[in-house]
Amino acid sequence: MPRTIPIQSLLDKSAGGGRLSVDEGTALLESSELASLAKAADSATRARHPEVFRTYNIDRNINYTNVCECGCRFCAFSRPPGSPEGYVLRREDLYRKIEETVSLGGNQILLQGGLNPDLDLVWYERLLFGIRERFPKVNIHGFGPAEIHYFSWKAGLPVREVLERLRDAGLGSIPGGGAEILVDRVRALVSPKKATSDEWLQVCRVWHSMGGRGTATMMFGHLESRRERVLHLERIRSLQDETAGFTAFIAWTFQPGGTALAGKVRKVGVFEYLKTLAVARLFLDNFPNLQASWVTQGLKVGQMALRFGANDLGSLMIEENVVAATGVRFHVREEAMRAAIRGVGYEPRRRNVFYELVD
Repeated sequence: MPRTIPIQSLLDKSAGGGRLSVDEGTALLESSELASLAKAADSATRARHPEVFRTYNIDRNINYTNVCECGCRFCAFSRPPGSPEGYVLRREDLYRKIEETVSLGGNQILLQGGLNPDLDLVWYERLLFGIRERFPKVNIHGFGPAEIHYFSWKAGLPVREVLERLRDAGLGSIPGGGAEILVDRVRALVSPKKATSDEWLQVCRVWHSMGGRGTATMMFGHLESRRERVLHLERIRSLQDETAGFTAFIAWTFQPGGTALAGKVRKVGVFEYLKTLAVARLFLDNFPNLQASWVTQGLKVGQMALRFGANDLGSLMIEENVVAATGVRFHVREEAMRAAIRGVGYEPRRRNVFYELVD
């Protein structure tokens, strides 16, 4: 697409209900007109969400293991099999974490770990059964598509059978972890042992066909180009056209501290984060919700994100270990999140993973 096409014409096209192409999304992402993008994204958000409120939820990210044989270059959290620093969380400790979450008003846990070769499918089924038996009202938002693909490969079973067994054991919804950038050139550089783009998407496709719901994510600001970010958006938009199974999109910036890419990749800042969020809101015309990423940006930027296309401030995140392993640690209390939402003119409302209001 010629770069001479004015950015405003693309914003007008989006505002008029036109779907942006990859070339057009790339042109917006390569522009520096942050104010115009913010205005367009905020308008698109308010058109989809005219409510007087904006949402958040309370949950906890429980990493049941940090042992992973994938060796992703962007990860500072995982440890290889056999490492003395590797762990598998004891059930008593896991149950205690869930009890604390419930006591703080949470009704969900985010359950994620690594690709641990010592754990089999029966182990995961027993894990889910145990949680469901003790906490029947807590939704288990667990195991990203890359993990589930690994379970399938390791067990020698079709993805559908694995998902059916996990669902029957208590799995409630699937987070979008492990997507990074859904372009195989990039995946070959940062996570060559992990599921391919097609394999990641196929897990979501099968889960959605079973009536399941989940989120889509994007971690950006490492070895991808801006166009490849938009190609990622195009892939999840296409699947959403097909299944309508994604409840939300969450994007965050790569944090290089402690990773194999530290010192080799320049950390992107707030400008690039907010611009990417705004373009995502305009491009993902079939996604009902976009979350802000205060966990990587801080609460002030998370608050700004509510005017750059996000309609949700994300989770209180009682516990978060993966980003924290890079040295980035932001913590907030519930009242601070509610105050941040009020600060941009909205009423704070608490919701669950399915975006149903629970307050």
